[in-house]
Amino acid sequence: MTAFEQVAQVIKSRRTGKPGAMNGQKIPDEQINELLELAHWAPTHGRTEPWYFYVYTGDALTNFGKKHAELYWNNTPEETRKEETREKLEHNVDKCSHLIIAAMKRGENPKIPVFEELAATAAAIENILIGAEALGISVMWNTGGMALKQPMKDYMGLGEDDHVMGVFYMGYTDEEKREGKRNRTAEERVEWFR
Repeated sequence: MTAFEQVAQVIKSRRTGKPGAMNGQKIPDEQINELLELAHWAPTHGRTEPWYFYVYTGDALTNFGKKHAELYWNNTPEETRKEETREKLEHNVDKCSHLIIAAMKRGENPKIPVFEELAATAAAIENILIGAEALGISVMWNTGGMALKQPMKDYMGLGEDDHVMGVFYMGYTDEEKREGKRNRTAEERVEWFR
């Protein structure tokens, strides 16, 4: 198998793994560090390297679940907040090995558009997702709960121009991998000009 075929196979087989389907088995911290090293090699205009990752495991992971639920409860209007959502946010971490919050920290160079900093951080995240798939690690990239809201940004100590890009629940699962699906073919999303 060529290097391209190997990479293509990993990309095409990647699936989201829900936190509730994880089995509690621990990922070695060394593998998390290897994934973060892959993230560091994402393309970045002007080498601004705007990605930043906050890694939670062990007691810190449990505490983050409680804090996420608390942020939701304290910052959601009483008439719209739900106890089951609070419970889910608190306990999503129960079977996870690690949780990573990805953020884009805006650099000092005003010539680099914010869009490019967001795109670079998303590319870093994709490197993590592909690497995790290659290692057999289940990941869910989640932007629900408080992930994209100001209270989470404040909790993370991020600046005005910084953005939380998502919460990544990571672990192992015993579930069989689902077949991949796309709504359209790749050809339907490409237009060639010659």
